Amino acid sequence: MNQKENLLIKLDNIGIFKSDKWLVRGVSFEISKGEIVTLIGPNGSGKTTTAKIALNILQSNEGKIAFYAKKIAYVPQKINIDWTLPIRVIDFMNLTNKINEGQILKALELTGVQDLFRADMKNLSGGELQRVLLARAIARNPDLLILDEPAQGVDFNGEIALYNIIKKISDDLNCGILLISHDIHFVMSATDHVICLNGHVCCSGSPSAVAQNPAFIELFGERASSTLSVYEHHHDHTHNHDGSVVK
Repeated sequence: MNQKENLLIKLDNIGIFKSDKWLVRGVSFEISKGEIVTLIGPNGSGKTTTAKIALNILQSNEGKIAFYAKKIAYVPQKINIDWTLPIRVIDFMNLTNKINEGQILKALELTGVQDLFRADMKNLSGGELQRVLLARAIARNPDLLILDEPAQGVDFNGEIALYNIIKKISDDLNCGILLISHDIHFVMSATDHVICLNGHVCCSGSPSAVAQNPAFIELFGERASSTLSVYEHHHDHTHNHDGSVVK
């Protein structure tokens, strides 16, 4: 299969103008099967806006976007559910669309929480909740997965474990992933391409290249640059739900 057949989405110089200002402008990137592209930037930099353009929720005022993915799944930054309601993981997985039990178990196993199949949602930790949200998104085998701040409510060790799961999802399902985060710890070696956004694309490239880019350093500081380099590594171990290393 050639590169064009692998292509899932392509944004070409897109921009959105609203309330007398450009929310984002001049944003270009593409995502192919098995590729992880990470959008980083401070709060208000246009990351979620860009994600909604990629989801075809928002229409750009300029530029072009081409969709090639047949199925797109999305894990939003916030999900509005009353967690005091008695709802189990299996019920949550079937909230909007029915998924057969085999698909549910396979998705939960891929995210490492198959033992929570009948657990109450209200009793889940932050890391467990994020894994269930991921499982729900991948249960129908999407071509493209868009994750907006997936490490919310997760501690540092949990972040590392969660990122490893995201990499595994990309590898196992051969899906493309657009990952949005303001947390540079998330930008590790598993990411294929990093886009630093601040209303426009400040810089882009591999994690190591972006870490050394003057525009990145100006936006995040020298300490962030060295931190990004430190956390750019490969894992040769696995993690528990809480992020601790499996002995």
